[in-house]
Amino acid sequence: MGYANRMKFTLLLLTQLFVFSCAVEAEDIEFGHDACHFCKMNIVDSEHAAQLVTTKGKQKKFDAIECLVNSIADDANEPAIILVSDYGHHRRVDAKSATYLASKKLRSPMGANLSAFSTKEKAEAAQKEYGGKIYSWEQVRTRKWRVVP
Repeated sequence: MGYANRMKFTLLLLTQLFVFSCAVEAEDIEFGHDACHFCKMNIVDSEHAAQLVTTKGKQKKFDAIECLVNSIADDANEPAIILVSDYGHHRRVDAKSATYLASKKLRSPMGANLSAFSTKEKAEAAQKEYGGKIYSWEQVRTRKWRVVP
């Protein structure tokens, strides 16, 4: 391989490394290891965990949805990705399309007892079983949630 070809190959590898290292995507939450960006407690509850990724790819992980919301309220920058745990399904869903239920019978780590559901129907079914009040993302986001460890 000649010098020019090696340079092209090296440039191609460096370009790919740069592109892939700047990808804005969510990383997995390491339960029992990662700490909440807002309250600094260990994240152990997969039912209430949340996460956001900045436009620069910085990962911010939370032990409760109320920590996520309070953190967003304190930050003027719009996140690129916002995810919340879909209660009872061990997966994360887009926070803006989720429906939320605040119920004392579904206790969250920080005491606001806020849970997310992937659909309004799932939130309504949980409300019938556990009581509480249903919220949209905009209602959740604009409210200051009390955080009590």
